[in-house]
Amino acid sequence: MKAIELPLLVSVSAPSLDPTGTTVVFSTTRPDLGADATVGQLWVASTDGSALPRRLTRGFRDTAPAFSPDGALIAFLRASSGGAAQLHLVAATGGEPLRLTDRALGVSAFRWSRDGTALAFTSRDPQHGRYGTVDGLDAGAESPRRITTLRYKSNGTGYTRDRRVQLFVLDVPPIDGEPDYPAAPSVLGAAAPSVTSAVQLTSADADVGSFDWRGNDLIYVSALHDERDVDLRSQLWQVPRSGGAARQLSDPGSPLSFGAVAVTADDTIFVTAQNMGASGRDFVGRSAGVYSLDGSRAALLSPVDEDFGEAGTTLTPHGEASVIAARRTRGRAQLHEISATGSRALTTGDVLVSGEDSSGGTIAVSFATPQSSGEIAVLAGDDLRMLTDFGAAAREAGILPSRELEIEAADGSLVHGWVTAPAGEGPHPVLLMIHGGPFSSYGVGLFDETQVYADAGYAVVYCNPRGAAGYGEAHGRATLKRMGTLDYTDVIDFLDGAIAAEPSLDGKRVGILGGSYGGYLTAWTIAHDDRFAAAIVERGFLDPEVFPGTSDIGDFFGQEYLGTDPEAIRAQSPQAVAHLVTTPTFVIHSSDDLRCPLGQAERYYATLKGRGVESELLIFPGENHELTRSGRPRHRVERFDAILEWWSRYLPVERG
Repeated sequence: MKAIELPLLVSVSAPSLDPTGTTVVFSTTRPDLGADATVGQLWVASTDGSALPRRLTRGFRDTAPAFSPDGALIAFLRASSGGAAQLHLVAATGGEPLRLTDRALGVSAFRWSRDGTALAFTSRDPQHGRYGTVDGLDAGAESPRRITTLRYKSNGTGYTRDRRVQLFVLDVPPIDGEPDYPAAPSVLGAAAPSVTSAVQLTSADADVGSFDWRGNDLIYVSALHDERDVDLRSQLWQVPRSGGAARQLSDPGSPLSFGAVAVTADDTIFVTAQNMGASGRDFVGRSAGVYSLDGSRAALLSPVDEDFGEAGTTLTPHGEASVIAARRTRGRAQLHEISATGSRALTTGDVLVSGEDSSGGTIAVSFATPQSSGEIAVLAGDDLRMLTDFGAAAREAGILPSRELEIEAADGSLVHGWVTAPAGEGPHPVLLMIHGGPFSSYGVGLFDETQVYADAGYAVVYCNPRGAAGYGEAHGRATLKRMGTLDYTDVIDFLDGAIAAEPSLDGKRVGILGGSYGGYLTAWTIAHDDRFAAAIVERGFLDPEVFPGTSDIGDFFGQEYLGTDPEAIRAQSPQAVAHLVTTPTFVIHSSDDLRCPLGQAERYYATLKGRGVESELLIFPGENHELTRSGRPRHRVERFDAILEWWSRYLPVERG
């Protein structure tokens, strides 16, 4: 596929089943170059496959649908072009949606009460005088911010302490009630609000995370302990639907950082959590396990090396006393059922499960495959019965297959990865591509990066070196306090092994690229190996000495990965060895990146440029660390065009 064909990549939300399990609703999203935005709508389908999926809504960006407990209504989030997402309601049979909220900064998540009479939701609550709460007062005219904590901003959001995520609840109005009408001016005072008023349940100086209903109460995750500014722990809390003081449910001394929450029909509380160790911040390579709450004690139900983080960020009740969730493993994400008796896999094969639901004896899943970036299916025994085929357009445009490899590293360890090569015998120039994280991974899902580069004539070699997720905690923690060692040799050994295993690869014409941690390892590699014709260092973690105080995760990320000894930090720093680089290097960054701030790229680029290295710096305005995944579609295409132009200069494809 070509960069201009990005709109063919359709993603799907987690599915929601009606109570009978016969109908599923979900949303699709895709980049739209005309709108220069991500757009999408709600769809419904019969789970028996008797009818083709049909579009239910026609909003600009409608997402996150969920059936009411009786199946009559669907709640969802709707965002207009340039507007924040608001909670809406529509009849399951269709019709004009009813808007329920008018939050200044939008709604982020919601949950139906079990009786269907209320909806709980989370929303950032802006401090008065900021973020448009006063007409005519723009950001530049706001009062100064007095900072007293280490953590006060977040990539993709900006400042956070003056707009905390809080928990709200509202009563569900009748869907067929009187419409709202614009209020005319009146000397008698302001008109009544045109949307349903909500009750705010939390107000602490901390964000609310995942939440779920338990009877008439709400269970939620938040970090309210005194040390929350210096560690990564969090707690479980319970608050009545009617409001009042919250009660802590989890052990105050627990080392856990909680993620997703789900309450089953028998009121058992399930959570995903990572053990942060005695320090409360030992997060490196930690698997997210599934726990149940026994009193205040969280009991681990899943094996230690089974990781239920990132790839599947939700837990879904299944039956009376179990949940289902996605486990990431070896570049896949498989659906598992977890209960007091342990964990068992429900799916197999080349799938990346991203969401799930269970109702009426039916389990529905959303997932990606090597041929599609998003589909919906239901479990049918050991198989997935497909309900959608959103990948058809991309397949028609052309998808190149990937070959899975396992290469033995120099120390005898096995490195797992893939090669995506152009059609034909070659020899093809090679791109070694390195993922971010480090505790992340490449997978089997359709990936625009590999497809665009392979379509342009490059064989793409990519792997999950030590430090990556999905291979157990020992693998994920292997580079702790020694970054640029085993991870570096793993990617080089995999590159050499792939070239030896694939005759169509030209081992004498090789480039290297990566983003975030991949940018780190790319910059590190070209300081120690000059075989590469050129390099691309994107949104890189490049200068760990100045990371604290500038990055949104700077107060803990570098300290946990690299340590705190100044000499040890310099020994793992790409900036410290930038003077050794001779490889032509293209540095790409975004102006609003708070994860790896722009200064990381600027200083690295200046060092290369000052030493006479052929180098260029490309800065995308208005984008953050997520440019390649959720940036403006036109910027994403421009990025691909710039990358391919760079390779055409330093690593040209020799077309036969």
